[in-house]
Amino acid sequence: MFKKAELIRFPLRLGEDAFLKGYITEDTIRKLIKVMQAFRHLIDAYEVISFRVCATSAMREASNRKEVLDRVTAESGISIEVIEGRVEAEIIYSNHIAEDLDPNQSYMYIDVGGGSTELTLFSKGRLVSAGSYNIGTIRMLHEKISKDQWRDFKEQVKKLAEGNQPLVAIGSGGNINKIFKLANRKENQYLSYIKFKECYDYVNSFDLEQRIRDLKLNPDRADVIIPAFKIFNAVMKSAQIEKLMVPQVGLSDGIIHLLYEDFRRNQVIAAI
Repeated sequence: MFKKAELIRFPLRLGEDAFLKGYITEDTIRKLIKVMQAFRHLIDAYEVISFRVCATSAMREASNRKEVLDRVTAESGISIEVIEGRVEAEIIYSNHIAEDLDPNQSYMYIDVGGGSTELTLFSKGRLVSAGSYNIGTIRMLHEKISKDQWRDFKEQVKKLAEGNQPLVAIGSGGNINKIFKLANRKENQYLSYIKFKECYDYVNSFDLEQRIRDLKLNPDRADVIIPAFKIFNAVMKSAQIEKLMVPQVGLSDGIIHLLYEDFRRNQVIAAI
């Protein structure tokens, strides 16, 4: 029904401020404003009829959140919506992936971000639960996850999976997309847990510089891909998941789906 015209990614790393210092620094605020101004120009140039801008875990925790949001709105004309973890999980679920899957199978949707991991469980085409956990790649990279938090996370995943097995994992986010490619998987193929572990061991055998030079990873991907591996591994192991599929859709795609559904709904109302 629609396709992407552009995909522009700019690594701001708000989490490195929010998770380490508790607030967004002035340098990062200025950079954020410049990025939002750039998107404002693109929105105007493409004559976009509807858009939604969402902030997740980092902005949820920043003590100066209101100041940052007010300045961005004043200087770019863009209003940023800070969404709670459960809403983030529900937006991801709105991609309607379940409609194209085996109705008799249970699935766990795993979205790993810098500050949080969203887990959505659906079985027989029905949403069972959607939750957000403060376990993310940036937090792990900077050792901001305690042993107790890590243990509790795995215990919660285990309880979530009980009674819904066997489960198939659906991964989303930039890191798992890259892992999928590194494992030489193609679209519509599954990545087995055994192959996932082999890929993990392979990538982990390279240091940061080698991952950038030899594996051709962007610097902002090369440092967080190992934490991402560890989070996906923890979920799959705790839930006893043997295979993973990666449809390469995530939060941004869910936002697009919801905007499109609103657009079509308003068209119908206008016609009536």
